[in-house]
Amino acid sequence: MNIKSIAFTKMHGAGNDFVVFDNRTYGFLLDEIIALTPRLCHRRFGVGADGVLVLEPSERADYRMIYRNADGSDAGMCGNGARCLARFAVRSGFPEKLSFMVHGSRYEAEVNKNEVSVFFPVEPKAGEFLTLFDRDALEIYSGTDHVVTWVDAGTLDDEALLRSQGRDIRNRQELFPKGTNVNFACEAQSPNQIYMKTYERGVEDLTLACGTGALATAVAHHHKKNPEADGSFSYEILCSGGTLKTSFRYNSEGRHYTGLRLSGPAVFTFDGTYFLDI
Repeated sequence: MNIKSIAFTKMHGAGNDFVVFDNRTYGFLLDEIIALTPRLCHRRFGVGADGVLVLEPSERADYRMIYRNADGSDAGMCGNGARCLARFAVRSGFPEKLSFMVHGSRYEAEVNKNEVSVFFPVEPKAGEFLTLFDRDALEIYSGTDHVVTWVDAGTLDDEALLRSQGRDIRNRQELFPKGTNVNFACEAQSPNQIYMKTYERGVEDLTLACGTGALATAVAHHHKKNPEADGSFSYEILCSGGTLKTSFRYNSEGRHYTGLRLSGPAVFTFDGTYFLDI
């Protein structure tokens, strides 16, 4: 690697923060990106972030998105990251309505002044309920692996407990061989609002928000409360770092969800230069 420095942008989506750069400038190979990610994400010796977002050229869409967790592992899809990279792409000259590839799947996004929306091609199908720590739980794939479990307000406030239980659930190989992200959900006063905190695989800690976790939580909540109700539904997911808006359609005959949409803030924090030879 002969490149001496990287121009990057720091961004966040409801507090879920990222180091972002345009790989059309550098041409890093995937193995090089993976090796760089823990350095960039280290909160004392690097820039500090939950993960790295990389924009690359694509023949099938406007661009290709690479996302790596803070430890360099593959996160699958990252909803907040996708929204941030879409805003970054628009600033770099892409149209406000755009498309991008992630792991061979094509996503759509719309960028406006106040928020960014991403439209997901995945169609989750709710399975059977699990029992985790004597609570109902549901496994939902929303572009990456998630499990949602319902807690009371007191438990949701106990972040030390959530970290401990999240770590335990994330590593239950007999249930989740690839590991999973763990979402703790608590009903709000409004029937269309849900409090959520997420223990993220690859970050190995609670994050301030999780986009794919918000979609998984909304789908799981609908399945728990209204499994026979067909139609279009929307939920606000109240995270520690801000509010994410979710919507989808549900067909009870096939028990599957379509038209998943995630909307929320995508914020530029600062631009900088990271030096590789130190």
